[in-house]
Amino acid sequence: MDVDLERPLVSEDLESQSDELPRNFDLEGCGIQIEGQLSSLGAQGLVYKQRLPSADAHVTQGTSLVLDVISDPSEDSVVGQTLKRPLPNHSFEENKSARRDGYNRESVDDYQVSVPKDTANQRSSLILEVISGPSCGTRCSLQSTDTSRLPLTLGRVSPSDLLLKDSEISGKHAMINWNLNKLKWELVDMGSLNGTLLNSLTVHNPDSGSRHWSEPIELSSGDIITLGTTSNIFVQITHVEDQIPFGVGIASDPMALRRGGKKLPMEDVCYYQWPLPGIEQFGLFGICDGHGGSGAAKAASKMLPETIASILSVSENRERVLSCCDASDVLRDAFIQTESALPHQYEGCTATVLLVWADGQQKFCAQCANVGDSACVMNIRGRQIKMTEDHRITAHSERIRLRETGEPLKDGETRLCGLNLARMLGDKFLKEQDSRFSSEPYISQVVHIDKESNAFALLASDGLWDVISIKKAMQLVLEAKDRFIADTGTTAEKIANSILSEARTLRTKDNTSLIFLDFDTSCRTAFL
Repeated sequence: MDVDLERPLVSEDLESQSDELPRNFDLEGCGIQIEGQLSSLGAQGLVYKQRLPSADAHVTQGTSLVLDVISDPSEDSVVGQTLKRPLPNHSFEENKSARRDGYNRESVDDYQVSVPKDTANQRSSLILEVISGPSCGTRCSLQSTDTSRLPLTLGRVSPSDLLLKDSEISGKHAMINWNLNKLKWELVDMGSLNGTLLNSLTVHNPDSGSRHWSEPIELSSGDIITLGTTSNIFVQITHVEDQIPFGVGIASDPMALRRGGKKLPMEDVCYYQWPLPGIEQFGLFGICDGHGGSGAAKAASKMLPETIASILSVSENRERVLSCCDASDVLRDAFIQTESALPHQYEGCTATVLLVWADGQQKFCAQCANVGDSACVMNIRGRQIKMTEDHRITAHSERIRLRETGEPLKDGETRLCGLNLARMLGDKFLKEQDSRFSSEPYISQVVHIDKESNAFALLASDGLWDVISIKKAMQLVLEAKDRFIADTGTTAEKIANSILSEARTLRTKDNTSLIFLDFDTSCRTAFL
C-alpha cells in the first residue's frame, strides 16, 4: 500500500452499480462444486501468502501458517527416511555449523536431515516461479517429504533443480531445504559471487567477502528471492493435509519497478487456512497490505487465523455462529484482539478476511470483515456483491465517519498524517496522535452458497483496484472461466493469474495480490 503517493480510486459511481445487498440480507442458493466426494467438510488445510496451486489441481491444502500457511501437515512417508546419502548421526544444525566453520562443498548431495518418526504429520509443499529475468515463467515444486530431492538448488548450470539462464548468477547459486525442527523452508546462499536477496534484503555469510555458505534464512509464502539483478523468484508455500472443497487460485506480483526504476518492496501477504486448526467446518481467506514495511502485514496474517480459530474453539461461540448463521461477533473480536496484540508502532496494514463455513445443509456461508482498502467482491447467481467497505480518506462513508468524530476533514483534504487510510491495523503511534484513526472493521452481510449459485469470490489488494474496477474484474473472471472451461486441474489458478496479468498490462504501480475462490467449477460434487 502506497503511503506517500496519491493513486486512482475505484470509481464510487461504478461501485454503486454493484447491486450490493443490505446488511441483513441472506442470499440463499449459491452454487458450489467439488472435485471428489465431500464426505466430510473437514478437509484439513492452510495456506499462506500468494499464488498457490488451486484445489482443482489436486494439490491438497493443509493447516499451519505464517501467510505463510501455518500448521504442521504431512504426507505419507517412510519412518526414518532421510535425504540423499544419509548420515544417521548428523543433524541439520550440525551441517549448518560445518558451513559456519568454513566447510564449502562442491556438491550438496551430502547435505541431509534426519527425519523424525512423526514425519507423517509434517507435510509441506514448496512452489517456486521465476517472475522476471531470462527464465521468466519457469516453475518447480517440491514436497517436504520427497526427501530424495532435497535440498533444492538454484543456479545457472546443471544439475541445479531450478535452472536459470541468467549470465549474472553463479553455477550453483543458492539452495532451499526443509527444516524438520522448525517445520519451515529455509534459504541458503551457497557462497555466490554476487549474493542472494530475499525481499530486497541481502542473504549473506557473516564473514563478509567469503565464499562460504550463509546461515539459513526462513522462507514465507509470498517471499521474493532475487539472484543477480534480474531473476526474481516467487515463493509459494502450502502446508498440506486434505483437499479444500472448492477452487482456490492465488496470484501476486510486487510490480517491482516504479518511480524511475526503484524497486518496490513486497508488502502484500495472502493466506488461507482450510479448515482452521481444530475447527473442521470453518476456513479463512485473507489479504494484508502493509505500509511502512511488511512486518505488520506478516504478523496480522498469522494472528488473525489463530485468533479466529481460538474464538471458534469455544463450543458456545461456534454453535452460535452455526445456529444464527452470523459470525459478526467472532470477526469483530478477532480484529480487536489482533490490534491489541500487534507490536507495531510505525508500521501498519490493511486486513481483509473472508470466513467460510459449512452449514450442515449442503450449503456454505461466507462473511467478510475488513479495515483499509483491500476489497472482496462476490458474484452470486450473476449478482455482484461487494463484501468490504473502502476506508480511504476519500471514500464517502469514511468521510461521514470522520465528520461524526467532531473533527471533519477540510475540503480537499485526502490524508491524515500522510496516510490515505483512516482505518488499519498497527500504526500505534499515529493512533496515539490522532483519535480519528481506527481499527474497527466493517462486517459484511452473510452470503449463502449452494449448488445453484454459480458463485465465486475475488479478494485483492488495492494494486488491482487502482487500475481495474469491480465491474471490470467480475467481467474478467467470467471471460476467464469461459476460456478455461475445458481445462482440468488448474482453472482457479489460471483465472487468478489472468486477472493479475491484466493489472500488469494496465501498469499498476503498487504491489498487487489476489485470491480467487471458485465455488462453481471446483465444487460441484460437494452436492452430489
